[in-house]
Amino acid sequence: MKTLLSALLIVSVMTGCIRDKCCPGWENWFADGKLDNFQIVSGTASYKVENGVLVGTTVEGSPNTFLATKTPCKDFELQFEVNVDDQLNSGVQVRSHVAKEGDPVPEGSKSGKPLPAGRVFGPQCEIAINGTAGDFYDEARRGTWWSILTKTEAVRTDAAKAAFKKGEWNQYRIVVKGDHYQSWINGVPTADFSQPHDPEGIIGFQVHGIKKGTGPFSVRWRNVKFRAL
Repeated sequence: MKTLLSALLIVSVMTGCIRDKCCPGWENWFADGKLDNFQIVSGTASYKVENGVLVGTTVEGSPNTFLATKTPCKDFELQFEVNVDDQLNSGVQVRSHVAKEGDPVPEGSKSGKPLPAGRVFGPQCEIAINGTAGDFYDEARRGTWWSILTKTEAVRTDAAKAAFKKGEWNQYRIVVKGDHYQSWINGVPTADFSQPHDPEGIIGFQVHGIKKGTGPFSVRWRNVKFRAL
């Protein structure tokens, strides 16, 4: 048994995740300061872990960048706290995809054209100070909000739009199970819809591209916890 537990601990460290002894089934992402189980895709923004906090920082001239899981996820719950510079918006991709050379045009694509190789696309839970936080945007594909696409805008109440607190750490909870997507910010429901087009995919932490002559700006995530459902 001791040998087995030691082996499991080694695997957790190698994958950049630490099992939470207090809450079985949960993984504490970035708690060990490593990014071994993640890859930077779509852009050249920088990512590092400082005292358990994942910090993503813009690079002028870079498009949207994502620190993405190397393996896809299906049904899961993701919790984290996030703090973003006022000048920057961000998001977390869920069940999203990375385009490959020769891929067909993504289903529902707004442009009707194939995406360049390496481009991330799919549902993204928004991080922003402008009232859209917690809604899901269809990144690089349909180019609109899933609340609009699924006619679930009723969940975008005044309380939902005001849930994200400017300049503060904000607690997110995201649950994706089957076709059902839900999010909460600081305990307030901010999205609740169903869509069958993405049965599994990567999770990715976004650093948005910035205008020339601006920045650098940063977004910070801490207490990032994941569990498969």
